[in-house]
Amino acid sequence: MSRDGSEVRLRAWEHATAYPLTGLSLLFIAVYAWPVLQPDLDSTWRNVCELGDVVIWSLFCIEYLIRLRLARSKPHFVRTHWFDLAVLILPVLRPLRALRLLNALRVLNRHAVAWTRGRLAVYVICASFLIVLMAALAVLDAEQDRSDSLINSYPEALWWAVCTITTVGYGDLYPQTIEGRLVAVTLMFGGLGLIGFTTGSLASWLVERLSDADRPAGTATRADIALLLHEIRKLRAEVDSLKADRTAEPSTAPPGQDP
Repeated sequence: MSRDGSEVRLRAWEHATAYPLTGLSLLFIAVYAWPVLQPDLDSTWRNVCELGDVVIWSLFCIEYLIRLRLARSKPHFVRTHWFDLAVLILPVLRPLRALRLLNALRVLNRHAVAWTRGRLAVYVICASFLIVLMAALAVLDAEQDRSDSLINSYPEALWWAVCTITTVGYGDLYPQTIEGRLVAVTLMFGGLGLIGFTTGSLASWLVERLSDADRPAGTATRADIALLLHEIRKLRAEVDSLKADRTAEPSTAPPGQDP
């Protein structure tokens, strides 16, 4: 298989699996959350959730291996997708089990890099809510079986997650297990990234607004130029089409005379 062909097949695979993997990610969150939110869940349903967890996790692993197989350069793929590999391997260790939820975010995040800033801002807001909800689940899963835990219900876990991601940190609730503290560290870094993105986007928007206000009247913007070029291309296509039609018309002039 040629390198170009391999790259095309990889992009086609990622495009084809985008929606199925998104559905699997949401289902993965559901089978993880149900036993956590309902500790007295019947053992049969708990086993069903654990089985679903393993099956979906296996599908994620298979999907990663397929992308690795289709990649043009295997070492380059592993280097540039190290996070994908980490969230698949690390949760095998019991103290890092809550990191399984990062895999759902990884799948949901895959196509966000190509979005415009406006769409990306919407994505960041939605992703932030999702991160808070999932971090609350993860820390509750880690803390609720400990006798001296300060986080014993989902509302408490949700309050802790909001305080942590916003870097407020009141200190009234905090995790005491190793797994819970790992969730806290991950959420802290997520909060720093969220604040950085929000601040940068706001500053960029203000600069653009001020630039538009200072621009002299009648000055063309990029959007104006792009629209004009689009209209020129359409006009050129219509002219070419008319020329082609005229060339294809049969001659109607009398014999011996030029049409």
